[in-house]
Amino acid sequence: MSTHATPMPMTSRRAGPLTGVAEVPGDKSISHRSLLLGALAIGETKISGLLEGEDVLDTAKAMRAFGAEVIDHGKGNWSVFGVGVGGFQEPDNVIDCGNSGTGVRLIMGVMSTMPITATFTGDASLNKRPMARVTDPLALFGTQAVGRSGGRLPMTLVGTQEPVPVRYNVPVPSAQVKSAVLFAGLNAPGKTVVIEKEATRDHSERMLAGFGAEITVEDTDEGRVITLTGQPELQPQTIAVPRDPSSAAFPVCAALVTPGSDVLVPGIGLNPTRAGLFTTLREMGADLTYENEREEGGEPVADLRAKYSPNMTGIEVPPARAASMIDEYPVLSVVAAFATGKTMMAGVKELRVKESDRIDAMARGLRANGISVDEGDDWWSVEGCGPDGVTGGGTCESFLDHRIAMSFMVMGMGSQKPVSIDDGSPIATSFPIFESLMGNLGAHILRENV
Repeated sequence: MSTHATPMPMTSRRAGPLTGVAEVPGDKSISHRSLLLGALAIGETKISGLLEGEDVLDTAKAMRAFGAEVIDHGKGNWSVFGVGVGGFQEPDNVIDCGNSGTGVRLIMGVMSTMPITATFTGDASLNKRPMARVTDPLALFGTQAVGRSGGRLPMTLVGTQEPVPVRYNVPVPSAQVKSAVLFAGLNAPGKTVVIEKEATRDHSERMLAGFGAEITVEDTDEGRVITLTGQPELQPQTIAVPRDPSSAAFPVCAALVTPGSDVLVPGIGLNPTRAGLFTTLREMGADLTYENEREEGGEPVADLRAKYSPNMTGIEVPPARAASMIDEYPVLSVVAAFATGKTMMAGVKELRVKESDRIDAMARGLRANGISVDEGDDWWSVEGCGPDGVTGGGTCESFLDHRIAMSFMVMGMGSQKPVSIDDGSPIATSFPIFESLMGNLGAHILRENV
């Protein structure tokens, strides 16, 4: 089982302006889906710019375990020789998905309508996260799941011999749940329909269409209705993975709160279902501009330029925007601390069941650094201290959560005193070059001796 056995305490301190170009890794969501759909196509799918963080590498290992040939050519270039829809073989061993909730839930969806059995596990953080939100709709196809109490990993899925198509209303906005149901529908006859009241990131729909699946999306009074015709023969693709907006959030936000900074973050995917953070920052008064706007691989892309922004003000973030920036609320709360006035974030209950309870984790760490935070079940607010009013000096618990760890490292770059975290090792799951990239911009991050 994966664990972060050796904690890696880290400290970040202000070290002058951040300047230069920040070339962040490939998009994690698209990287996962490239490997999965490549494994379900017949022939060779070529991928460039793949994010080579631990989460995605665990998905690559899983695809090999299910029978696909997955080849690492180096420098983000990969090939996947797929086995076709319904062609997975039964794995010989337990599938370890490390820290990746996206990876395990999407893989469960793919294999659930094949006549095979697989057991899934993960690290200490992933094994605490609820899986029933995925296994409940998969049961409608005929899949059986047996796990620990509360629907938690380790868990064994018994794929159905005779899958049936389903019509499923997603109860909470979740791209993972939506995608798991759609991927299960690939090997079910007839039409599988997923209805979501609020649009979530649509990489699965775009990529399924790109691989040749028959899929339609319609906005209705009922919500966003996605219809997939099952049992297609997917065609291999050549995929250039855009750079990850969730990773771009960290150098962008660091530049906004660090005096004198001017950072360019090139080639960032600006899919409207993912770009909520950047819209929010600009509404707060951030000096954040889009340059060289273009389209790559069916996704809107731009270069982001972020400059120190001492005149930001707190705002009320529209709850309807939550799905488009759910992973970015932790670092947004750090920016909010450097703004003037209160920033209110509502409709964010999903944060309670991420790698950690991110509302609780960020509230604890922000308070440890002198920031006033209020919270409820599905909302929280941060009272800004102004551009030079964040004291810092606290030590924060990362709760085995990469985004919590990186968010507090960003805080230390703009605060008066250094900010420390108890364990930065989870950062490698999504952003393995975080330290070196930020260091090249001028940040001062130190690993502490244990």
